[in-house]
Amino acid sequence: MADHTTGHHQRRHRIRAGLAALTGTALAAASISVVALTTTATPARAAGLSPFDIPGRGATVPFVEQEAEEAAHTGTRIGPDRRYGTLPSEASGREAVTLDAVGEYVEFTLTAPANAVTFRYSLPDNAAGTGRDASIDLRANGTLVKAVPVTSRYGWYYGGYPFNNNPGDTNPHHFYDETRTMFGTTYPAGTKIRLQVSSTAQSPTFTIDLADFELVGGPIAKPTGVLDVVTDFGADPTGATDSTARFQAAVDAGRAQGRAVWIPTGTFTLFDHVVVDGVTLRGAGPWYSVLGGRHPTDRKRAAGIYGKYVPGGGYSGEIRPHEAGGPSRNVTLRDFAIIGDIRERVDEDQVNAIGGAMSDSVVDNVWMQHTKVGAWMDGPMDNFTIRNSRILDQTADGVNFHWGVTNSTVTNTFVRNTGDDALAMWAQSVPNVNNSFTRNTIGVTILANHLVTYGGRDIRITDNVTADSVTNGGGIHVANRYPGVTGPTAVSGTITVARNTLMRNGNSDYNWRFGVGAIWFSALNEPIQGAAINVTDTDILDSSYAALHWIEGQTSGISFTNVRIDGAGTYALQVQAPSQVSFTNVRATGIAQANPMHNCVGSGFQITQGTGNSGWYTATPYCGPWPEPQWGGGPTSPPPTTPPPTTAPPTTPPPTTPPPTGGNLAQGRPATATSTNQNYVAANAVDGNAASYWESANNAFPQSLTVDLGAARTVDRVVLKLPAGWERRTQTLSVLGSTDGSSWATLAGSAGRTFDPATGNAVSISVPAGERRFVRLTATGNTGWPAAQLSEFEVYGDGTTPPPTTPPPTTPPPPTTPPPATGNLAAGRPITETSHSDVYAAPNAVDGNANTYWESANNAFPQSVTVDLGANRSVSRVVLKLPPSSAWQTRTQTLSVLGSTTGSSFTTLEAYAGHTFNPASANTVTVTFAATSQRYLRLTFTGNSGWPAGQLSEFEVYSS
Repeated sequence: MADHTTGHHQRRHRIRAGLAALTGTALAAASISVVALTTTATPARAAGLSPFDIPGRGATVPFVEQEAEEAAHTGTRIGPDRRYGTLPSEASGREAVTLDAVGEYVEFTLTAPANAVTFRYSLPDNAAGTGRDASIDLRANGTLVKAVPVTSRYGWYYGGYPFNNNPGDTNPHHFYDETRTMFGTTYPAGTKIRLQVSSTAQSPTFTIDLADFELVGGPIAKPTGVLDVVTDFGADPTGATDSTARFQAAVDAGRAQGRAVWIPTGTFTLFDHVVVDGVTLRGAGPWYSVLGGRHPTDRKRAAGIYGKYVPGGGYSGEIRPHEAGGPSRNVTLRDFAIIGDIRERVDEDQVNAIGGAMSDSVVDNVWMQHTKVGAWMDGPMDNFTIRNSRILDQTADGVNFHWGVTNSTVTNTFVRNTGDDALAMWAQSVPNVNNSFTRNTIGVTILANHLVTYGGRDIRITDNVTADSVTNGGGIHVANRYPGVTGPTAVSGTITVARNTLMRNGNSDYNWRFGVGAIWFSALNEPIQGAAINVTDTDILDSSYAALHWIEGQTSGISFTNVRIDGAGTYALQVQAPSQVSFTNVRATGIAQANPMHNCVGSGFQITQGTGNSGWYTATPYCGPWPEPQWGGGPTSPPPTTPPPTTAPPTTPPPTTPPPTGGNLAQGRPATATSTNQNYVAANAVDGNAASYWESANNAFPQSLTVDLGAARTVDRVVLKLPAGWERRTQTLSVLGSTDGSSWATLAGSAGRTFDPATGNAVSISVPAGERRFVRLTATGNTGWPAAQLSEFEVYGDGTTPPPTTPPPTTPPPPTTPPPATGNLAAGRPITETSHSDVYAAPNAVDGNANTYWESANNAFPQSVTVDLGANRSVSRVVLKLPPSSAWQTRTQTLSVLGSTTGSSFTTLEAYAGHTFNPASANTVTVTFAATSQRYLRLTFTGNSGWPAGQLSEFEVYSS
């Protein structure tokens, strides 16, 4: 979505650029016999700054990346060069190695065991623009492992947007592709893995950018009770025939029967979309279960998994009957790959890996490659998550949340080599609300931006790492641009841009003919006003042009706090539009121009300065011709990512003396983890709330959780918990202890520990009594989810006895006789829901904490929560609460109260009515009704004037 012309903007048919080609097209092929080379290899050298050098930010990935130019090689090192249209400009780090003779190689040394590699490379185009096929040898310690096929059929585009495959046109770009292969065995660390030219008959050159080495686990075992696309429906695992109808029959049956659908190991050809709704489609892993293919004659049909389209929604093309009636709901796609065959960009064609509309749905551990877009989602839709996935080699975007997508996220996902915005939100005509891009790592983005929100309300872009934007965009973009982004869909609310690291971001725009900043703002359609755009704790490193940039219309409400600018090819600030901006602790170094500010709008750019600023401000900014950029002024080692001291500390510092000798020794103590997924952080495991939990990065065992007790304490038992409503699962765990945090002893060996909701989803492990300050759990497996999970990590000793494991630790165990007749009868009781959004689950409504809350799925009324009082009780009043903060503005929820003695047949105790929650009255509503004996109390919601969902922080039940 990067057509930076100065006239009006349209999504289609953009103005063609006239930049002369900077790179030649097809090179003449030459045939050279195999000969032995005696050329001395260029030795490996220390690596430069990589997106994987940044601790605590970006995605947790299962591979180790090595750059070709940093490895031993006998080829020609190219770059560094950031000029659009040159081969090194699209390489990671802007350098690569070209091999142009038989026997030339790049040789990587494994730093960890590996049995697979994905490598990024470029071959020249052919004269027809259809690409060429060749192979390159893969060798281990000098011995041939296999010849790996490589191709340029998925690269090389020309001309102006949306580009073509004609080598006679201008602007050649999108030079690189990636391929993957397994070795057939596991090689240990220290093994020399070589990519070596065996012939130049098919390709005169092979340019190697990088290699990602991976230890791929075996295929996931087929679960019980699933429907199998092969054995039950006859899909072809060889890929020789079209299996679209077989897959469609399988997912339709899965929905009807309430059973998951299994994709076994195989390569499956799909000539069309498979439309999913209310079903789980899962495979043996993305290296084993692979979907691909394209219709041989109807080229707008290709492999993809799609939700149903919403009538009148974001997709305005042809909708066939089986694609109508969306959004789809309750879809899970996991553990497979979609590797397509898309070789051109036609924006109207629905040839994406994932598409349509899906609410309350998850895409987990899916590999998307060689499609037009990884996931183009056309709303309205709500509560959609992509996580733990890889999106590679797309002709257009990586992900686009388009048209009324709400409460949705992309997290812990790796994206590289997209032909347009890597991760985008486009609020065309219908608002995008409360979406997030978190903990992603984004490599080379050929066109446009790494991360962008076009319009949108209450958007979060946090904890990401971005590297190497090539043209017509930057690292992070907030904008009122593109059709339909105006009025209610424009930028509004709070836009949070926090804890991101940007490397070599921003570049020249071939239409504008000047640079685009690493972080930039545009108000082309209308001014950005009334929103709070907060950029905090962010590192902007080695920017290709300016670090910060304003253009196309007036903006306001922008603040920068704790921002490091280290290296910029032109300016720290490039101001081409009026704005009101505040700066606090913004520090700039390595700015190429002596005058760090380019400002041609004069006093229209209004600055409010806080403390701690340096290196970017001048009272006499420059306004004149654009200078040539000067590159390479950024850091060579990663800066620390700990927030600067001006970041507010925790409101409750950890105690400096040992905790009390009684009870759970771990509660509230500092906890650390080897990794976390989304906001399921280690601290959740020691917060005393069994409804919150820690989850590690997925598909990345082993994982550990460590708690610091503050001093050496006698420890003889740990109690582990999961949320009460979770299904049964077995986690393989060991317990270790240490007095100093560096030397560890095993207290309980690795064994399967079963968490069963029938016994409170709790496990008690006895360990030999002894003095320990640090206690660690290490997990190597989980039958319920491919990650370590824990809601409470409790440690006992010093003569203490753990409480019973059935209820949460803060709630007394339910007695066998009715609880007292006074007080809140619902506190700590079991509660169920029709749905919940994100982490806002029903137990939050009975935990006694008015600041936590339940929220139902959005845009999906009616919704209910039901509490079980444990026995028939006399009830006559319920008290309903929302968080008391004034941030929760006045709203009216339409709801009814129902009761039941059996849990199956309910009677109405209070009919539907609007109940107003007002912060002036503590956001509390009391509903009274005639006294009645009930065991189950239910609230059913049909409307909410403040948010399109049922919301409740406390559901209290009283007898009088």
